[in-house]
Amino acid sequence: QVQLVESGGGLVQAGGSLRLSCTASGTIFSINGMGWYRQAPGKQRELVALITSGGSTNYADSVKGRFTISRDNAKNTGYLQMSSLKPEDTGVYYCNADVRSRSYRTAVTYWGRGTQVTVSS
Repeated sequence: QVQLVESGGGLVQAGGSLRLSCTASGTIFSINGMGWYRQAPGKQRELVALITSGGSTNYADSVKGRFTISRDNAKNTGYLQMSSLKPEDTGVYYCNADVRSRSYRTAVTYWGRGTQVTVSS
């Protein structure tokens, strides 16, 4: 079994910065892609950023140039550096990861429970 735990959320003023972390624990052989998603009140969950095991990244248009996704494979941890935050960035941020628990197993997608980010105007 694998657990993902997010941290780093909080309340910040518009224009400020936050750094989210997502650490995977449990039986892990390797982690393929990792991603960050967010869900604002009354809205559907949306993709924020993705990073492959090789470090290739992809971002939602709304966060390009402001957010940076990264990962530390040795620590099984992913990060989301958020800068120039706007009130519309407010929401619960979730991470996910495609994890192989054994070399002979296919990857399974796991989700964290989320961390709240609130940006005040």
